[in-house]
Amino acid sequence: QVQLVESGGELVQPGGSLKLSCAASAQTLDYYTIGWFRQAPGKEREEVSCISSSDGNTWYTRSVKGRFTISRDVAKSTVYLQMDSLKPEDTGVYYCAASWAGYCADYVYPPASEFGYWGQGTQVTVSS
Repeated sequence: QVQLVESGGELVQPGGSLKLSCAASAQTLDYYTIGWFRQAPGKEREEVSCISSSDGNTWYTRSVKGRFTISRDVAKSTVYLQMDSLKPEDTGVYYCAASWAGYCADYVYPPASEFGYWGQGTQVTVSS
């Protein structure tokens, strides 16, 4: 059973930074690609970034490319999302999710339907 727990969300001013963590159950990162999603009030869930289990390749949605960095620590079974130069439109609940068959690369990412396990989410609010 894969378990995912997000943390690190809080209120931050525009231009600020936050680092989110996704703690996964043991050995999850050896076999599962991890994705970060966000959902703003009244909007559909959006896939933000992902990192592949096999080779650590990453993918970012265009609106966060150059500002967000996804990384992982396999020994700690944790995936991180470093968010810099935050904007009000980055506000939302951020979820991490695990995909057994998904793969990420520059222009390739698994759709939400391929992620079978989800965390409970952490709130990020960017506001002055």
